[in-house]
Amino acid sequence: MNWNSLSNTMITVEIGKRLKTYRLKKRLSQQELANQAGVSLFSVAKIEKGKSVTISVLLPVMRVLRLLDNFELLIPEVGISPIEMLKLKGKAPKRIKHKKTEK
Repeated sequence: MNWNSLSNTMITVEIGKRLKTYRLKKRLSQQELANQAGVSLFSVAKIEKGKSVTISVLLPVMRVLRLLDNFELLIPEVGISPIEMLKLKGKAPKRIKHKKTEK
Protein backbone atom coordinates (compact mmCIF):
# COMPACT_ATOMS: atom_id res chain seq x y z
CA MET A 1 0.00 0.00 0.00
CA ASN A 2 1.29 3.45 -0.87
CA TRP A 3 0.57 5.34 2.36
CA ASN A 4 1.83 8.64 0.93
CA SER A 5 -0.92 8.64 -1.67
CA LEU A 6 -3.68 8.34 0.96
CA SER A 7 -5.38 11.24 2.70
CA ASN A 8 -5.09 11.50 6.47
CA THR A 9 -8.71 10.37 6.79
CA MET A 10 -8.07 7.31 4.63
CA ILE A 11 -4.99 6.44 6.69
CA THR A 12 -6.88 6.62 10.01
CA VAL A 13 -9.66 4.45 8.53
CA GLU A 14 -7.11 1.86 7.36
CA ILE A 15 -5.34 1.87 10.75
CA GLY A 16 -8.70 1.36 12.45
CA LYS A 17 -9.57 -1.59 10.21
CA ARG A 18 -6.21 -3.22 10.82
CA LEU A 19 -6.34 -2.76 14.59
CA LYS A 20 -9.85 -4.25 14.63
CA THR A 21 -8.56 -7.26 12.69
CA TYR A 22 -5.75 -7.75 15.22
CA ARG A 23 -8.21 -7.39 18.11
CA LEU A 24 -10.51 -10.03 16.63
CA LYS A 25 -7.54 -12.33 15.90
CA LYS A 26 -6.63 -12.13 19.59
CA ARG A 27 -10.27 -12.90 20.42
CA LEU A 28 -10.76 -9.74 22.47
CA SER A 29 -13.94 -7.72 22.73
CA GLN A 30 -13.67 -3.95 22.47
CA GLN A 31 -14.38 -3.74 26.21
CA GLU A 32 -11.62 -6.25 27.05
CA LEU A 33 -9.13 -4.35 24.89
CA ALA A 34 -10.16 -1.05 26.47
CA ASN A 35 -9.78 -2.49 29.99
CA GLN A 36 -6.36 -4.00 29.29
CA ALA A 37 -5.14 -0.82 27.58
CA GLY A 38 -6.52 1.47 30.29
CA VAL A 39 -8.58 3.49 27.82
CA SER A 40 -12.31 3.94 27.38
CA LEU A 41 -14.54 1.71 25.29
CA PHE A 42 -15.45 4.87 23.37
CA SER A 43 -11.77 5.37 22.45
CA VAL A 44 -11.42 1.82 21.11
CA ALA A 45 -14.61 2.25 19.08
CA LYS A 46 -13.31 5.57 17.69
CA ILE A 47 -10.04 3.97 16.62
CA GLU A 48 -11.82 1.12 14.86
CA LYS A 49 -14.18 3.53 13.07
CA GLY A 50 -11.19 5.44 11.72
CA LYS A 51 -11.74 8.49 13.87
CA SER A 52 -8.90 10.60 15.19
CA VAL A 53 -7.49 9.81 18.65
CA THR A 54 -4.40 11.03 20.47
CA ILE A 55 -1.21 9.02 20.38
CA SER A 56 -1.52 8.58 24.16
CA VAL A 57 -4.68 6.56 23.46
CA LEU A 58 -3.32 4.70 20.44
CA LEU A 59 -0.08 3.51 22.08
CA PRO A 60 -1.63 1.49 24.93
CA VAL A 61 -4.03 -0.17 22.48
CA MET A 62 -1.12 -1.11 20.24
CA ARG A 63 0.82 -2.35 23.29
CA VAL A 64 -1.99 -4.74 24.25
CA LEU A 65 -2.16 -5.98 20.65
CA ARG A 66 1.64 -6.44 20.68
CA LEU A 67 2.19 -4.06 17.76
CA LEU A 68 4.67 -1.57 19.22
CA ASP A 69 7.68 -3.33 17.68
CA ASN A 70 6.34 -2.16 14.33
CA PHE A 71 7.17 1.44 15.25
CA GLU A 72 10.76 0.67 14.31
CA LEU A 73 9.53 0.27 10.74
CA LEU A 74 7.26 3.30 10.94
CA ILE A 75 9.92 5.68 12.22
CA PRO A 76 13.34 4.07 11.76
CA GLU A 77 16.32 5.32 13.68
CA VAL A 78 18.44 7.71 11.62
CA GLY A 79 21.81 6.22 10.83
CA ILE A 80 25.10 7.86 9.94
CA SER A 81 26.58 7.16 6.50
CA PRO A 82 30.03 5.50 6.38
CA ILE A 83 31.55 8.70 4.96
CA GLU A 84 30.12 10.79 7.81
CA MET A 85 31.44 8.19 10.25
CA LEU A 86 34.96 8.58 8.87
CA LYS A 87 34.72 12.36 9.11
CA LEU A 88 33.54 12.19 12.71
CA LYS A 89 36.01 9.45 13.63
CA GLY A 90 33.58 7.96 16.11
CA LYS A 91 32.37 11.27 17.55
CA ALA A 92 28.66 11.95 17.23
CA PRO A 93 27.74 15.62 16.87
CA LYS A 94 26.40 17.05 20.12
CA ARG A 95 25.24 20.40 18.73
CA ILE A 96 25.16 22.43 15.55
CA LYS A 97 27.37 25.50 15.41
CA HIS A 98 26.48 28.37 13.11
CA LYS A 99 28.97 30.92 11.86
CA LYS A 100 28.56 34.34 13.39
CA THR A 101 27.40 36.95 10.91
CA GLU A 102 29.03 40.32 10.76
CA LYS A 103 26.86 43.30 11.59
